[in-house]
Amino acid sequence: MSEIKEIIDALEKKVLRLCAKVDDLEQKNRAIQQQLQGSTQSLAQQQATHAQLVKDFEALKMTNSLLGSEEYKRDTKLKINALIREIDYCIAQLAD
Repeated sequence: MSEIKEIIDALEKKVLRLCAKVDDLEQKNRAIQQQLQGSTQSLAQQQATHAQLVKDFEALKMTNSLLGSEEYKRDTKLKINALIREIDYCIAQLAD
């Protein structure tokens, strides 16, 4: 009888240790999920900043070429021609 009691006590201790490990792992999982969420938000902000900086750079290139800078003159001419083609297309659509 005492042998069965010892087995039950040993099982109970093991179950309690497993429950403690499960709780610890759940806490670690929550912490990692929060960290992941923060990292995801940070990445999204950095991507938005990057996109804005690219737009600003393109605008600066266009401004420099319009001010007489030779470096981006070809790009500006191509952009203006593309805009003119778009406007012509829109006018043709309106004329139909």
